[in-house]
Amino acid sequence: VTERASQAAVIQRAGRAARQSPGVAYRLWEEAATAGLPRFDPPEILEADLSALLLGTALWGVSDPRALPWLDPPPEAAVAEARARLIVLEALDGTGRPTAHGKAIAKLPMPPRLAHMLIRSGERGLASTAAEVAVLLGERGIGGQDVDVEQRLRRWRTERGPKAEAARAMAKRWTGLAPKPAEQEAWDHAAAVCLALAYPDRVARRRDGTGENWASVGGRGFRLDPASGLASSEWLAVGETQGAASGARILSAAPLDLATVEALFADRIETRRTVTFNPATGGVEALRERRLGGLRLSSGPDSGASSEAIAAALVEGVRTHGLSLLPWSDGAGAYRARAAYAGVALDDETLLERLDDWLPALVAGKRRLDALAPGALTEAIRNLVDWNDQRRIDSMAPSHFTSPAGSSHAIDYAAEGGPRVELRVQALFGLAEHPVIGTERVPLVLSLTSPAGRPIQTTRDLPGFWAGSWSAVAKEMRGRYPRHPWPDDPAAASATLRTKKADARAAGSR
Repeated sequence: VTERASQAAVIQRAGRAARQSPGVAYRLWEEAATAGLPRFDPPEILEADLSALLLGTALWGVSDPRALPWLDPPPEAAVAEARARLIVLEALDGTGRPTAHGKAIAKLPMPPRLAHMLIRSGERGLASTAAEVAVLLGERGIGGQDVDVEQRLRRWRTERGPKAEAARAMAKRWTGLAPKPAEQEAWDHAAAVCLALAYPDRVARRRDGTGENWASVGGRGFRLDPASGLASSEWLAVGETQGAASGARILSAAPLDLATVEALFADRIETRRTVTFNPATGGVEALRERRLGGLRLSSGPDSGASSEAIAAALVEGVRTHGLSLLPWSDGAGAYRARAAYAGVALDDETLLERLDDWLPALVAGKRRLDALAPGALTEAIRNLVDWNDQRRIDSMAPSHFTSPAGSSHAIDYAAEGGPRVELRVQALFGLAEHPVIGTERVPLVLSLTSPAGRPIQTTRDLPGFWAGSWSAVAKEMRGRYPRHPWPDDPAAASATLRTKKADARAAGSR
């Protein structure tokens, strides 16, 4: 790791040059850059892995090392991370007390991860391999610099020289500290098994075809040189990494396979059933997954998903993506517009706030929102309105207008300009006053049409229309629709939706 030195460190280095006799120190940067260096190296306790410290204080009876008097108190996040790691390594129980395994770890002259590896590997008959892996991880250069730990092990076993021999002696001593199993277990990928036991959170699975990107059990992302021989592996037991948590570079690893992962961590593999809403289809997707931490081992459709979970997913889908996903009918929209006009809240915000009061019953037994009956939606929102508010809506905002001709026409309360009704002008013959609605007697906006349904006039003043522009309209309409009545005085005429001949036949039959 290359880091910027502190001012204290570079001054101390310069002083060392003159410790024995006068000398000269050459800095490899401009003199002014020294002032930009941090003044001191940060205390190790602020940056180090605190697993050994936490285990040590737990053995003393102090579960939280921050309770002790420190010159520099350990960071809360680092303590929490160390505690979580020791629980995964079975060194601490859920209350923070050391386990028997934790006490055994503390007796070994190595970091907790490696001590855990040596003990658990020894129980599987892999003590010598675990001891060698522990030495390799602690001694740079032994067996070369290959990322593949198995390659380094093979080279080291054939190396000669004082350093290689001393390392083998250390591995032999550590092997003697491991437990001896009653029966030997046969493992393919022995080095990878040991690494996985030391770093269970770093067991990783390839995420792309190049082998450059990897996802780990602990949720971190790793990166590997695609040219590495390990890039073709599906699984890796990762030892050392370097860099940012989102894409740390793998420095040492060994290939694994799924069968070995499942055998090592069978007690940690969880089966999860998930039901998620797909806004594109308006339906749910039920999956059954087997997961190891942050990694999905396998997944497939879950035919056994409960109806309750499916209904809950549909409700949450509407809550998240909006009411527009529901198959609203024109009647439901009209009713909500009437309610808004009458001052009764059935807007989107209100319906979403009360979603649990009306939607779960509708989606029960359904897997898609478009399976809902539009009429059921209308009835559901009507049921949200109490009796007093329902009377208010009916009195202030009637749903239909009945013309003098006896025809019924839906009133559009969402129309621009106020409540509007569209109808043929002949249906209003005989009406001398402008029609009003509700207890407030609000004038209707009349969209008057020809017998063919084409618009001819929009008015808020029907008597003014009869007395004003009607004569011009009637003159034009007589030429286009001669079979229909176009009286000079419509306010005194009889309302009708029939032709003149039909009216005459009807009169003769009476």
